[in-house]
Amino acid sequence: MAKKTTRRTVASTQQSRRERAIRAGYRSGLEEDIAEELKAKGISYEYEKHKIPWVDLKHRNYTPDFLLWNGIIVETKGRFTSEDRRKHVEIKKQHPELDIRFVFSNSRSKLYKGSKTSYADWCKKKGFIFADRTIPDAWLKEEPKQSGLKGTGIQI
Repeated sequence: MAKKTTRRTVASTQQSRRERAIRAGYRSGLEEDIAEELKAKGISYEYEKHKIPWVDLKHRNYTPDFLLWNGIIVETKGRFTSEDRRKHVEIKKQHPELDIRFVFSNSRSKLYKGSKTSYADWCKKKGFIFADRTIPDAWLKEEPKQSGLKGTGIQI
């Protein structure tokens, strides 16, 4: 007989997945999945190694989740909070040369309960490229852009 899946079972599985990811040095299970995928495909990347300065009433630094060999910054998101959204809009204004893209657990998730706007809708409106669950191979094969990270103090 198949075991019945309950909310408690799902929550427990997600919690243990997150704990495993944290022990491996990541902040979430999705980040760990993306890192494993990149390793399996032999793609060079750096994980949360760089700081990108940005201003928000005070000086802050943004630490991208993954910086790929070609200069694409991949930010992984399960939850996409209003604070995250505001931060990325400001970073894009202050660093238009950066190619920041999102990989969501589910881009069809709504911004908040009762919202008609999904994470995907928000990205389209704000001009961000996004994907679900995994980094598309096309991103991994893209050649570096000319502007890239020049002028940001970030070295690849």
